[in-house]
Amino acid sequence: MGITIRPIEQKDNSIIAAIIKTVFREFKIDKPGTVYTDPTTDNLYDLFKTTNAIYWICEEDGVILGGCGIYPTDGLPAGCAELVKLYLAKEARGKGIGTLLLQKSIESARALGYSQLYLESFPELEKAVKIYENVGFKRINKPLGNSGHHACSIWAIIEL
Repeated sequence: MGITIRPIEQKDNSIIAAIIKTVFREFKIDKPGTVYTDPTTDNLYDLFKTTNAIYWICEEDGVILGGCGIYPTDGLPAGCAELVKLYLAKEARGKGIGTLLLQKSIESARALGYSQLYLESFPELEKAVKIYENVGFKRINKPLGNSGHHACSIWAIIEL
C-alpha cells in the first residue's frame, strides 16, 4: 500500500473540500454552524498558511483519501491548538488511516510547541470520536475558543 502523508498543496483544495462535504452529507450533519458551511473549507491551503498551523493530506498512489490539521483557533487557552478537519473518504475508513493522520497531527502539535490539543465533533461521528478517545482525548462539558462551529456538541482535549 503506497500511503503518503504530506502537507496540503493548493491543488488539493477542491478535492479535500469535496471529501469533507461528502462526509457531512453522508452523516446528515450538513447544517449551518459546521465546517460544511464554513467558507474556509474551500481553501484550506491558504487557511493553513497561518503561523503554527499545518494541514496533512493522506494519499494512496496519488489519490487523496483525507486529511487532518492543527490550527491556532482564536480564543483557545495559551499553548492550546485545535485538531481540525480530520475527514476521510468512505473507501479509506477502517484501515487505520485516520489514526495515522491523528498521530501525525499530534506529533506536529508537539513540534510546534503546543501543550494541549482541543477538538469539536458530533455524536454522528462516533467512530472518529472513539479514535480520539483511544489516543487520550478527554471530553469536556463546553466548547473552547471561537471556531464558529456552534453546531458541534462533543468537545474534548488532550495534554501533549
